[in-house]
Amino acid sequence: MVLKAELHCHIEGAAAPDLVVRQAQKYGKDVSSFIKDGAFVWHDFTSFLAAYDAASDLFRTEEDYARLSEHYLTSLARDGCIYSEFFTSPDHALKAGLSPAAYTNALGEGMQRAKAKTGIESRMIVTGVRHIGVESIEASARFAAKCGHPLVTGFGVAGDERMGNFEDYVRAFEIAREAGLGITIHAGELCGWESVQGALDHIRPSRIGHGVRAIENPDLVRRIADEGVVLECCPGSNIALSVFDSFENHPFVKLRDAGCKVTLNSDDPPYFWTSLKREYEIAREHFRMDDKAATAVTRTAIEAAFVDRKTKASLLARLNGPVQGR
Repeated sequence: MVLKAELHCHIEGAAAPDLVVRQAQKYGKDVSSFIKDGAFVWHDFTSFLAAYDAASDLFRTEEDYARLSEHYLTSLARDGCIYSEFFTSPDHALKAGLSPAAYTNALGEGMQRAKAKTGIESRMIVTGVRHIGVESIEASARFAAKCGHPLVTGFGVAGDERMGNFEDYVRAFEIAREAGLGITIHAGELCGWESVQGALDHIRPSRIGHGVRAIENPDLVRRIADEGVVLECCPGSNIALSVFDSFENHPFVKLRDAGCKVTLNSDDPPYFWTSLKREYEIAREHFRMDDKAATAVTRTAIEAAFVDRKTKASLLARLNGPVQGR
């Protein structure tokens, strides 16, 4: 089995349909409008967000969130993943009636349970949401900077790329950067190459969530390669959302061949009928990646991980250990 690592997953979006159904039963809610035959149902980005929010609203207590992170990380480890970073949302915590600290501590409890059971290492990236607004994003950054949780190591901004301007988020990222947090931001998914350029110019991230629309501008691709910015690519998500019409036309291979640092990630896996394991299978089938190439992608992810040097060295040692069977 090729060992795997993931840098780009939204924890609320990682809730499997069966877990969401159990949560709905717990709270006496009907999920038939967005779960049918054991799968999430939506038809465009707006309805995807609506389904996402409806499912997220079924996680309300600290134990709910601990169960969510433990459930997801345990499933990842079962598929050969040794490291995971996921996005957390203080806005979802507040909506659930929890403080961001209680929410974060609960997710951390689930992370510790999963590590105790499987050995998987994981970290949290506190995330602001573009379509909620600048004030909320800055509040998330202040929380990330001050919370002191040892597993919170990054800050990012996600949400609807079509809303807001990068200039508006500079202060939030300055707060996070001054606190020593790793910096990533979603760009170049629904919006074109200009959004990637805007992110690089204004935010100066070490990683970009998605970033694949950069392929539309060869000069920008060269800049990404030259600056060593890591792209958190999510091919299954991109096809599900019709960012590209087929895996054959997905730019993962072109970006890699141009010298860009690319990784494989699942984004909101059950919503896009994928998993981290499937993303590696997609790469094998459509991107001509053998085990050596897949392991190189995992190495890129670990080297870009928002972890301390000792943890990173330990993860790389695991990756470079004895070759295991597929």
